[in-house]
Amino acid sequence: MYSTLPAPLVAPALILATAIGYAIMTVGMKATSSGHLHIGIFLAVLGFAAAFLAEIVLMRRIDLSMVYVLIVAAETILVLAYAAWIGEGLGVRQALGAGMVLLGLIAVTA
Repeated sequence: MYSTLPAPLVAPALILATAIGYAIMTVGMKATSSGHLHIGIFLAVLGFAAAFLAEIVLMRRIDLSMVYVLIVAAETILVLAYAAWIGEGLGVRQALGAGMVLLGLIAVTA
């Protein structure tokens, strides 16, 4: 497979693409749960397909344990940003807890 990105940037780009796919899937699930069935299902399927394809390519380059942790961290940030954008942001206690989880993910991958 050919890439237009320099080699050091391919894995981070794939991690971000996977996380974005999962975040789009989450937006689709939220839309479906809010009564927007068709667009919600479309977004969920589109997001999952994008994440699935990007993650397959990524697993050819990096060990599964590292891939999973990095994707979870990126996806968490994206979903929390979406939640804040739609007015379902975290309170101080939840934000501190989420920050500690993200710091733990960083510690594991460092």
